[in-house]
Amino acid sequence: MSALQARNLRKVYGRGETGVDAVRGVSVELTAGECVAVVGPSGCGKSTLLHLCGGMDRPTAGTVVVDGVALAGLGDDGLTRLRRERVGFVFQFFNLLPTLTLAENIALPLLLAGVSAGEAADRARACADRVGLAHRLHHYPSQVSGGELQRSAVARAVVHRPALLIADEPTGNLDTDNGRLVLDLLRTLNDDIGVAVLLATHDQAIAARADRILRMRDGLVVGPVDAETAPTATTPPEVGAL
Repeated sequence: MSALQARNLRKVYGRGETGVDAVRGVSVELTAGECVAVVGPSGCGKSTLLHLCGGMDRPTAGTVVVDGVALAGLGDDGLTRLRRERVGFVFQFFNLLPTLTLAENIALPLLLAGVSAGEAADRARACADRVGLAHRLHHYPSQVSGGELQRSAVARAVVHRPALLIADEPTGNLDTDNGRLVLDLLRTLNDDIGVAVLLATHDQAIAARADRILRMRDGLVVGPVDAETAPTATTPPEVGAL
């Protein structure tokens, strides 16, 4: 089943001669349980593409369908509900609320969706256990490591069992070992709960863990890369023709 179908996406910021084409006619599709990495230099449009696919921004042109729901037909309230129910988000900076414990941070999306406090707490505990944080539930973000913060952010992103997980540089603020652990976790979630992951990264070693790699430049996809033959972090990738 398709978790994401994005067709001919275009995003222009500004108008007229000062307008900037951040994304220019990009298409991408993910099936349930698939991981696709988007790579390319800073400013190439990776984050904009992810924001469009996750319903955080609206395209200037093109269509996005998430888990069978066409985003173009949704108003602001509908987009908020779709993000809350069908999409999860993980960013480079963890974005946990400092005044809430890890358990409360993880449960927050469920509470916002109207889930009872008891069920939200139970599901948060189960999700924390899945990411290896059962012993940290009553700690605050300031009391745990960067790797534990990002694992908490991943748990919060999937506690509502989304169809699509948007991960924008999820290892960019971590050391190599913690980055690898977070990617291990994302790949495990691919397999265990079938969430599709659309991942943006500068790290070729991280991208090589994906099922497919899309290379972007100047708002365009300039070459798909087979993940099985993807380059290491020290070898620049070959750019293939679409």
